Amino acid sequence: MSDTPTSLGFRMPAEWEPHSGTWLTWPHNLETWPGQDSQQVETEFRTIIQQLAIDEPVHILVNDEKVERSVETTLREKGVNMVNIVLHNIPTNDSWIRDYGPNFIVQDNGKVAVNDWDFDSWGRKYKWELDDLAGTLIAEESKLYHFKPKIVLEGGAIDVNGLGACMTTESCILNPNRNGGISRREMEKFLRDYLGVSKILWLNGAVEGDDTDGHIDNLARFVNPSTIVCAIEEDEFDANYSLLKNNYDLLKNTTDQNDHPLEIISIPMPGYVGNRKDRLPASYANFYIANKSVLVPVYNHPNDKRALTILEPLFPDRKIIPIPCKTLIWGLGGVHCLTQQQPAGV
Repeated sequence: MSDTPTSLGFRMPAEWEPHSGTWLTWPHNLETWPGQDSQQVETEFRTIIQQLAIDEPVHILVNDEKVERSVETTLREKGVNMVNIVLHNIPTNDSWIRDYGPNFIVQDNGKVAVNDWDFDSWGRKYKWELDDLAGTLIAEESKLYHFKPKIVLEGGAIDVNGLGACMTTESCILNPNRNGGISRREMEKFLRDYLGVSKILWLNGAVEGDDTDGHIDNLARFVNPSTIVCAIEEDEFDANYSLLKNNYDLLKNTTDQNDHPLEIISIPMPGYVGNRKDRLPASYANFYIANKSVLVPVYNHPNDKRALTILEPLFPDRKIIPIPCKTLIWGLGGVHCLTQQQPAGV
């Protein structure tokens, strides 16, 4: 039997642990944001880059040299800190690098490696071949050793506290459209073997409009080793009310990797975001924890301020930065979906 990352002392670090950089993919697929102004998509996306580049390197995938030159010019003109910008000519189908990008893991000695999970566009919903290859190309370009688990797992489907606990959802990673009906026991073994975790916290279900079948990063997130923020819907007549209440109640009765109680803090949903025909999966839980800031999606809703106020004391050493996402959310993803952290190491 070949060695697994866990057997070699690797683990997936928590998002708040130090980064050597953040990876993104410049938006280029107009079908992702139907009916939206592409310039506004780029404006909101550029805001993410601008904030990240203040404090850490930002790696951006572009589809070709022409796009590379255009992006570099645009970022310079907008005053982005170009010292921290690295452009990579790696073609992709779409911008959701959280799900197809490398899953970085570390050893205690600082060695960094990659889990190169398969990606099939959330159960073959869209084109994915270039995205699936991008994770491998990033690992190779970064000269990092990469493990190949040979099953589908998206980055937005898992969240860890870095000490052995992992949150995920049955509706997503056990969905027959991913791995042909993999059992819960089999999937737990993959998570233990490749992420260095010992305790799996299972939630279930997807908010309305979510095409991922229930990514955890829209539902609940670790903010420190013993604390989770969990999205709730306060309107009991809203379609998301029961699902989110069930998950909140489940978390209130669960424990961490050492069987110690977890603190569960509720964070409101932004209500109905979209139009009469389409509801979008807007959630404040889709925030990204950078080295010195937390980028939080906002939707021009009264709950924006409440969400920011709840998160602020949970990250005393970081600045809470609101990121306008009224246009980006039409792509059915948010700030966390568009980012992938690379942990610091050697």
